[in-house]
Amino acid sequence: MRIWRTFSAIVYKEFITVFRDRTTLFFLFVPPLIQIIAFGFALDNDVKHMRTVIYDEDRSEDSRAFVQALVSTNTFRVIGEVRSQQELASTLRAGRAIVGVQIPPDYSRRLRAGRNAQIQVLIDGSNSTPALQALNTAMGIAFRKSLTTLMREARRDTLPLEVRPQVLYNPSLRSPNFFVPGVIGMALQIATVFSTALALVRERERGTLEQLLISPISRWGLMLGKIVPYLVIALVMAAALYAIMVGIFDVPIVGDLMGLAVATFVYIFALLSLGLLVSTMAENHMQAFQMTMVLMLPSIFFSGFIFPRDTMPIVFYAISTVLPATYFIELVRAIVLRGAALTEYGHNLMILGILGAFLFVACALRFRRTLG
Repeated sequence: MRIWRTFSAIVYKEFITVFRDRTTLFFLFVPPLIQIIAFGFALDNDVKHMRTVIYDEDRSEDSRAFVQALVSTNTFRVIGEVRSQQELASTLRAGRAIVGVQIPPDYSRRLRAGRNAQIQVLIDGSNSTPALQALNTAMGIAFRKSLTTLMREARRDTLPLEVRPQVLYNPSLRSPNFFVPGVIGMALQIATVFSTALALVRERERGTLEQLLISPISRWGLMLGKIVPYLVIALVMAAALYAIMVGIFDVPIVGDLMGLAVATFVYIFALLSLGLLVSTMAENHMQAFQMTMVLMLPSIFFSGFIFPRDTMPIVFYAISTVLPATYFIELVRAIVLRGAALTEYGHNLMILGILGAFLFVACALRFRRTLG
């Protein structure tokens, strides 16, 4: 009973410390909110209204129809016309436009004569994502126009082969549906790891760590007592982030809310244990910040948050297998987007739980050895 009272006192003391420490409160609340709002709007693969200039040497009804077909896709936005190839090249080189369309003077004549009519589309490839979308859209428009012409000449009403694709789980292919659940994983990692990384450092710098050591509670209980307040606050923050995901970004939670809560709880516990492990190794605030940043970068690049893990070299794929964010992002996307049951992704939850337990044991053992 005495040990329970001591544990409760440590938890209460840590709650008071957290709410009095402005730095800790800042990292618990401000970065996650900024990150989900900024990344939620900024991370978007649906490139629209790319700046386009036209060099129309034909100036016919057919050439204007082709330009209108480009604009109607919403991928291109015509910002002006140029009068020469040199001006077209200069405009692209200066970055004033991303796409340049050159229509030759014989375009309409060759098209109406049933001959091969060519249009040159110049794309700025310095940024591969919009360049790839511009290329695919332009090729798609040319293919549809060619197919329509061939069907009219062959006097056919239907295609000999028709593919009817059906996109599951995200029919509109909205980027927020893919990115925002991952952003929540990154935002929680920033809030929790940074905050608990300062926990023991703060005690050491203030000279209050020795006072905790004379309590009858074990080192394991002391570590757990330090985690509990952050765990409660982080769970509240996670609920707020999910509310923002649904309310602002219109990303519905298709799956089980209880499964999502369990996955979030295990993930936060693993992150808090990781932060405490950093705290046992850092001598001051600056070291804690630096170590935490070193841990953050692999989670951003190798966890599958932005880039698919299957395309990574084996070395980076191996790194991703020891990151808690890897398993949480897979879990949250499966539950939120695909409506998967927790049992269907039980192996991810099990690995995440093992990582959390391992990190908690490691920080407790490291804390004991450091004191020794």
